[in-house]
Amino acid sequence: MLPTPTPDQVFDVHSLRWFADVWGPGDPPYIVVNPGTPCEAWLPAAPPHSAAWAQYSERIGYPDMSKRLVALRVGGPLRGPVAHGLACGALLCVHNGDPWNAIAWHGTGYPGERRRLREWWDIESREDWLPILDSLLAADQHSGAWEFVLGLRRSIARDFGGHVDAGYWRQAAAEIIRGRSGGSVALSPDGVTKTEPEPEAAVEARIQGIHHLIGRISRYEARMRADGVLEENRYVTSVDAWDLGRASKMARWGLGARFGTLQEAEAAVVQAGRAAALAYRSWQDFSAGYILGRCLHFDEEDFGSWYTDMVDAHRLLMTDPGSPWLNIPFR
Repeated sequence: MLPTPTPDQVFDVHSLRWFADVWGPGDPPYIVVNPGTPCEAWLPAAPPHSAAWAQYSERIGYPDMSKRLVALRVGGPLRGPVAHGLACGALLCVHNGDPWNAIAWHGTGYPGERRRLREWWDIESREDWLPILDSLLAADQHSGAWEFVLGLRRSIARDFGGHVDAGYWRQAAAEIIRGRSGGSVALSPDGVTKTEPEPEAAVEARIQGIHHLIGRISRYEARMRADGVLEENRYVTSVDAWDLGRASKMARWGLGARFGTLQEAEAAVVQAGRAAALAYRSWQDFSAGYILGRCLHFDEEDFGSWYTDMVDAHRLLMTDPGSPWLNIPFR
């Protein structure tokens, strides 16, 4: 039971084994658990009692909290805009075993949260954190090529009434790329600006890359339909969810690392939820967009843990009676 994060007080996480190894005769004889609460307990910690800590550590090991749906019934929102925004990060929370509705975030402890942001995001300061958070909230942290091909398919589906043939999708993409590569003339305050046509080899290489991407998306979607992530005849409209889900978590990670405040984290989480509701029609559609974005970024069509872990989390969130996705309206 930890208090709300404040700038001048931080916490760390250690195993029972750590206490057994480092606590010496000159250290305080007791450790107080949950001080000042109805659950307060005083545990003897100095030798010879530290031997009991080592014994229990060996017996229970380090508990694996991953792949669980965990919620705070007290101290975390279960309804409303903040809860909705927090639920956008639920796939990652289930994967890591974190409480999905913990807004007063301590996470893995202050050193752990700093390490997470440094190793995964190259973030070491508030000045590093804020632009990344803003970019995620604007859904600008993934490849523009992904949105180009998905947006093109949305346009074709809108014009032709639903199903989009993959061959026609590839052909349309090639025509657009060739049309944009022919050079142009534009007027500016400095006069006429002319751009030269791109070399044919470069254009064809870009078309080949886009065709490969369309194939990857099609194969991931076929697998997601087979696994129940996507409904039959549905497709992913956007991978903005990949950024917005991470934004929901990034707001909390920044709070845990003391790069941001609780008020900033709440505002960012609410913004992520609102953006998600504008971009998708349901939690299932949001989840499919997140999973596809994650796989395009990490998986390389291995259909390994980058994919399967999220499918497991998706199934839990779509079936568990306590899931926020079953209790919070998406819109």
